[in-house]
Amino acid sequence: MNHSIKVGFSFGTTSGIITTLGLMVGLYSGTHSRIAVLGGILTIAIADAFSDALGIHISEESENKHTSSEIWQSTIATFLSKFLIALTFVVPVLLFQLTTAIIVSIVWGVLILSVISYRIAKNQKTENWKVVAEHLLIAFIVVLVTYFMGQWISAMIT
Repeated sequence: MNHSIKVGFSFGTTSGIITTLGLMVGLYSGTHSRIAVLGGILTIAIADAFSDALGIHISEESENKHTSSEIWQSTIATFLSKFLIALTFVVPVLLFQLTTAIIVSIVWGVLILSVISYRIAKNQKTENWKVVAEHLLIAFIVVLVTYFMGQWISAMIT
């Protein structure tokens, strides 16, 4: 896999996991509404995938080190990976009760993030567990903070 695609894939996949899980958990804890969670996932899959793709596009352009082709490869890889990863979180919401779907989604996100983190550590020849633990800690913090934010918002509104 060339560098441009690797950048887009890594960024898009990681962002897709963290952003989608954060939104899902926050909406779940604040509303307990399947339709709100589904709407949030689809919004992330479309709007945030385009936003992240544009962000990578502009970031790569600003480095002034990449060809137009490399920039577009990163842009498209970011969009597709974020879009497709976000959509995978729809499946548990459609198949299970919402509480179970949230748990399944967290497990799914942790699994994908662990695999990506392990591969990064292996490529960098660093201690695998440190890289995986660091990335999972960040994901855990996002899930925890968004859960309590959803609770707080629900309490403030009701």
